[in-house]
Amino acid sequence: MRISFFGATRTTTGSLYLLELNGQRLLLECGLFQGRRGESIERNRTFPFDPKAINAVVLSHAHVDHCGNLPNLCRQGFEGNIYCTFATRDLASIMLEDSAQIQRDDAAFVSRKRAKRGLPPVEPLYTALDADRAVRQFVSVNYNRPFPVSDGVTVTFHDAGHILGAAQVAFDIRESGRQYRYLFSGDIGRGNDDILRDPERVEDVDYLQVESTYGAREHAPKPRANADVERMVLETLGRQGKVIIPSFSVGRTQQVVYTLHQLTLAGKLPRVPIFVDSPLSVNATEVYRLHPECFNEATYKFLREKQNPFGMENLTYIREVAHSMKLNDLKEAAIIISASGMAEAGRIRHHLANHIGNPVNLILFVGYCAEHTLGAQILAGRNPVNIFGEPHEVRARIASIDSFSGHADKHELRRYVENITGEIKQISVIHGEEEQALAFGETLRQMKPQAQVLVPEYRQVQEI
Repeated sequence: MRISFFGATRTTTGSLYLLELNGQRLLLECGLFQGRRGESIERNRTFPFDPKAINAVVLSHAHVDHCGNLPNLCRQGFEGNIYCTFATRDLASIMLEDSAQIQRDDAAFVSRKRAKRGLPPVEPLYTALDADRAVRQFVSVNYNRPFPVSDGVTVTFHDAGHILGAAQVAFDIRESGRQYRYLFSGDIGRGNDDILRDPERVEDVDYLQVESTYGAREHAPKPRANADVERMVLETLGRQGKVIIPSFSVGRTQQVVYTLHQLTLAGKLPRVPIFVDSPLSVNATEVYRLHPECFNEATYKFLREKQNPFGMENLTYIREVAHSMKLNDLKEAAIIISASGMAEAGRIRHHLANHIGNPVNLILFVGYCAEHTLGAQILAGRNPVNIFGEPHEVRARIASIDSFSGHADKHELRRYVENITGEIKQISVIHGEEEQALAFGETLRQMKPQAQVLVPEYRQVQEI
């Protein structure tokens, strides 16, 4: 088997891996690359292979850095099946529609800028029609149900505990008279999640491709995160300020809402207005409610016997733009959760523009921000920051809590690999910034001295 690493190599975006074996070409993931605008546009528009020659796609989960370029793949001629879990299909359908809207808006914005310089307009990467066409090619399979993908290749999805429907992908391969198991970790959850089940153990693995987002970092303990949220939110509300939370629509928003709900039920937070201002977040939360089979036992029991864990009287979900704009006139203290988590797109940029200059407010990041994104610039202390092309002074309090991360940290990643059984011969370390990937690669060399450990670079090829 020949594996070409076309994305998420020494970075965390644009997952894209081409597997060639038995005369077939399988694509593992098809994510959007996010970073510097020029590089992102070029890498997302132009595939390093012919989409028409791909036989099938296997998708681990619905985050846009893993699935966000599927409409473009189909637009350029891919007609095969896209395999994923049921929950991933439901989430991806709304994620891709939302992404198409962002592509359209971004193209319109850039075209207006170009028009002022007498330049022609640019086209969006793909349209909502392209996104719908891609979703029609999805084929859903549940966890732990082996299924054939191509000649000599059987795939099994195992729960990854990362977001709803996220899977580890185990390839059982027959090739050139030999058999072996190749495991792609996808994005691995931390375990002991408030909502989801723990990552499953996969057995008899010969080759491993593993993420390393937090390969050299350690998360703070989860109980401390709840205490920190309680303390910082109370302090801000006491100043009659607003808490602005940039949050990924899928996974992180539901976790934050669940935490605020539990703190409110326990009487630790007052019943102040809480707004989830993101159509995608609203839709994603509805999808979460439709898939209790992915919940851990405690959350499943809470949902069946008590109430909706993602709803309460003082919580308002906002879809309409007009309602979103009314939040600009809100005078009283409130909590506003809005996408995206890296502050690169969506309504969160409007809320940051309106509130980042007020010292009574709190901007609370609850997830990872990739290099060069607006979120990363704010967290790095840049002042002023550009939002919609205009400089904004940063006077609000800036804070970050990484304990809500859906990614395992260095210790949890280590435990994940330790739980895998089999004599692993080769390990490829992907989906981590260079420092994190290299550090976790070194950890793996010490853990698995018999295995060849590779930290691939962009376009590097590995033979198995």
